Amino acid sequence: MTSSPEAAGFRAPPAFVLEPGKPMPADLRGRVLALGNFDGVHRGHAELARVAGEMAAQQGAQAAALTFEPHPRTVFRPDQPVFRLTPEPIKVALLAGLGLSLSFVVPFDRAVAGIPAEAFVDDLLLGQLGAAGLVCGYDFHFGKGRTGSPEMLQARAGHAGIPVAVVPPFAFQGEPVSSTLVRTALEAGDIGHAEALLGRPWFVRGEIAHGDKRGRDLGYPTANMHLAHDCRLRFGIYAVRMKIDGVWRDGVASFGSRPTFDNGAPKLETFVFDFSGDLYGKTVDVAFVAFLRGEAKFDSLDALVAQMDADSAKARGILAATPAFLP
Repeated sequence: MTSSPEAAGFRAPPAFVLEPGKPMPADLRGRVLALGNFDGVHRGHAELARVAGEMAAQQGAQAAALTFEPHPRTVFRPDQPVFRLTPEPIKVALLAGLGLSLSFVVPFDRAVAGIPAEAFVDDLLLGQLGAAGLVCGYDFHFGKGRTGSPEMLQARAGHAGIPVAVVPPFAFQGEPVSSTLVRTALEAGDIGHAEALLGRPWFVRGEIAHGDKRGRDLGYPTANMHLAHDCRLRFGIYAVRMKIDGVWRDGVASFGSRPTFDNGAPKLETFVFDFSGDLYGKTVDVAFVAFLRGEAKFDSLDALVAQMDADSAKARGILAATPAFLP
C-alpha cells in the first residue's frame, strides 16, 4: 500500500509499506536500496544516499531507501522511547531530497525482529524486493538477535551476484556524525552543533492548537504546538523560523513548562514577527536557528514582558544575520 500525506504546504513523496512475504508490484522491484533507520537524515545518511545513487547509475536502476517504523528501540524499550528527530513523513521527504525518491517502510515489530538475518536477505531484500544493489553503513545490523552484519550482507548478497557497498564512519569537520550526537546536541540546546551534524536546521511539524491566550494578553500572541512526548529538546527560548503556507517567517519561540504560570505539560509557543493571520488548525514547520536562554520563572508579568522584548530583539538580530537554509 502506498501513502502520500499532504503536510506543510507540499506533498510528501510516496512511502511503500512493505509487508514481508506479500507480492510486490513489478515496477517497484529492482532498485538499489540504501538500508537504515535514517532518523534525523543527517550528513552520514546523505553519504549513504550518494553512494546508492552512484551504484544505481552504474546498474541502470533507481535508488530507494529501506527503513523501519517505528524506531526499533520503541518496540524493545517502550518505557524509554527514543527521541525521534524525524517522524516518518519528514524522514521520507528528506530522503527524497537526497535522491531516494521512494522509501520502502518495514512496519517494525517483534515478529519482524525475529526474522533470521539470512531470511531477511534472501526472502525480503533479494526475493521480495529484487534488489539490484545494497548500500548500508558500517554499523548496520539486522535480523534475529541482530546477527546480520555488513560483512554477512556482502557475503550473502554477493554470492547471488548483487553488489553491496558498506559506507565507513562519516565525519564532518573531523567529528563523527550520528543521530545520537544530534540528539545530545538538541538536549543541550546546542542548535548550531545539531545543524552542523544534520547539514540543515532541525525542525518539527505540528498542528497549531488553541492555547490559554496569555500571550495575546501580554502583547505576544503565540502559535501553540504540542510536540511528541519523546521530544527532549532543552527547555528554553529560541530564535526560529515558521513555515506558513509554504513561506518561512521569522519568530521567537518558547519550549517548556511555563514555570511563571503553571509548570504544565511541555509545549512549543511561537511568536511570529509581523504576522497577524489565523493559524489555528494549520500544519506548520518550526525550524530552530539559535538558543537564546534557558526557561526561567519571573516574579511579575512586567519582568516577563521586559524579558520577552529583549528575547524578540535578540532573535530578530540573529535571524537577520542568518541566511535561510531550509528544506
